[in-house]
Amino acid sequence: MQRRQLGGSELQVSALCFGGNVFGWTADEPTSFRVLDAFVAAGMNFIDTADVYAKWAPGNQGGESETILGRWMKQRGNRGKVIIATKVGSDMGAQGKGLSRAHIMRAVDASLNRLQTNYIDLYQSHIDDAETALEETLGAYADLVAQGKVRAIGASNYTAERLAQALQVSKQHAYPRYESLQPLYNLYDRTGCEAALEALCRTDGVGVISYSSLGSGFLTGKYRTDGDVSKSARGQGVKRKYYNDRGFRILRTLDEVAQQHRSTPAVVALAWLLARPALTAPIVSATSVEQLNELVAAPRLALDAASIEHLNQASA
Repeated sequence: MQRRQLGGSELQVSALCFGGNVFGWTADEPTSFRVLDAFVAAGMNFIDTADVYAKWAPGNQGGESETILGRWMKQRGNRGKVIIATKVGSDMGAQGKGLSRAHIMRAVDASLNRLQTNYIDLYQSHIDDAETALEETLGAYADLVAQGKVRAIGASNYTAERLAQALQVSKQHAYPRYESLQPLYNLYDRTGCEAALEALCRTDGVGVISYSSLGSGFLTGKYRTDGDVSKSARGQGVKRKYYNDRGFRILRTLDEVAQQHRSTPAVVALAWLLARPALTAPIVSATSVEQLNELVAAPRLALDAASIEHLNQASA
């Protein structure tokens, strides 16, 4: 499987990134292990998680996803063969939140412990912290890189203005810079990324790893009626956001393009993302090997210009 360079870092990642938000939530540990095994067997190597995953699930406190991922790597003995991305900054309750130096230093050690590793390939600011100076945050990351605990850093949920400021601070102080951006981006949710972030990332060579790449499952086509909403824990949220004329127009177009290419709506939606000029790897999640085996076909589907334009117009 061909690898892609992530921004200006030395990280060489697969064209799909597995989203570990499901670990400890909609996928228990045995299921997570099976899906991860299948992901690697398909030639992929890039896995994304966060310290806060899956704090929202009943009985959880955060850290469950990293713990499962750490146990899997330990049992498989494959730490050197996978690229692990995790995040810091979200509200961990009594464990703190934000991007202060003190919190980052505590949180990174906790993540390393849960992941059962001595380094994180990509350490990301989960959400911008306006109350902490960028110099403090990036200075802390510089020390972690110097200590060998982190190989590269990235940002998630940053505006174009704040990302540009962070890049400038890194340049001024010779700190490591954000080599990747993790924005909400898919065939339905286009405006936030394409308005200014995409151009900035292209100009500055920042890799883009999109989250919610399939619109919480809506773009797979499994949500089409009110009855479909009860199929998963995300159903009600999908209905509120995507059940509208534009959403169903996009689904119809995905069906048409999928039929033309003898594929599926999910694979076409990911192939559309992979054709975007700034995008490095869409983040995808699966809770079964069957789901995963469908999604990993996306990097092999090269959409023609007419299909891409058809999708662009439907989602405009």
